[in-house]
Amino acid sequence: MSLNRIEELDEEIARLRSLVEEISISNKFCLERFAGSDDDIRFFTRFASHAHLMAFWKQIEPATCKMVRVTRARSVAKNDEVPHTGSATILQPIDEFFLFMNYLSLGLMQKDLAHRFKIHQSTVSRIINTWANFLYTVLGAVGIWLDEETVKSHMPEVFQGYSDTQIILDCTEIRCQTPSSLLLQSEVFSNYKSHCTCKGLIGMAPHGAVTFVSSLYEGSISDKEILKQSGIVPLLNPSVAIMVDKGFLVEDCVPCKVHIPTFLCNRAQLSEPEVRKTQSIARLRVHVERLIRRVKEHKLFGTEIPLSLTGSINQLYTVACLLVNYQNGPLVKAWATNG
Repeated sequence: MSLNRIEELDEEIARLRSLVEEISISNKFCLERFAGSDDDIRFFTRFASHAHLMAFWKQIEPATCKMVRVTRARSVAKNDEVPHTGSATILQPIDEFFLFMNYLSLGLMQKDLAHRFKIHQSTVSRIINTWANFLYTVLGAVGIWLDEETVKSHMPEVFQGYSDTQIILDCTEIRCQTPSSLLLQSEVFSNYKSHCTCKGLIGMAPHGAVTFVSSLYEGSISDKEILKQSGIVPLLNPSVAIMVDKGFLVEDCVPCKVHIPTFLCNRAQLSEPEVRKTQSIARLRVHVERLIRRVKEHKLFGTEIPLSLTGSINQLYTVACLLVNYQNGPLVKAWATNG
């Protein structure tokens, strides 16, 4: 009887421990809490599902042990930040990644994240900077530029009329806080957006993958100048073509063919073939706008970027662009068998 009683008590202890663990997880804001809901994972991280996120995590997890952390050193001047290796927070690495994705995907304030994860606000700031630098380095080391043969082998049928297209290019702008300096204002002010912005060039292969991301530049820069400075020109061969929007007048600065819609200032002056060509290019080029929309689903870029993020906004933007290749399925479902 005593042995039976002991076994019953052991089972009860195991049940209570499991219950305590479940309650602890439900009260804790962490990735494991939302692992059973793909809708929640999509909301908090922009990854299509928990399986998508974990597949990505398995790729980057081995490098986390060599992560260079941003921390404060008492031996240097106040507010200086220096690299440091080792564990800096009580959060597990995967939950630090989850915090970073919350910041990027929802645009949450750092104080809000501090309350959610029950850590100090300065710790939140250091985690964000650490992971921005880490993912910028790790994802940036992956070659996303595709050679001509690879692009052609994944060419969707809708591009048959423009099968030499290597990349579809477009510029995007992110609103930023207006600096107090009039000189800086004139440099970052965008006439197109009528606001101070940061501007970047992004390119996608015809099958929908991000294959080029430039650094961010001041909002006043022209599309032509940003293409020259971005570093994409040396990657283009005379045998390929790029596809751009009307007004993106770069024919004289690239070594290849340019597919560009005719500017429809007066449609009556265009021949029927020119009209059909313009419409077909516009229908294909719209896919890069859909890609940019995926990038800006990271709500951090839907807000006005404060000047305090000037030192890390380029890393954050680049990471958001590169993550699009991992977070989502095909840009067009019908292309799934081609991509």
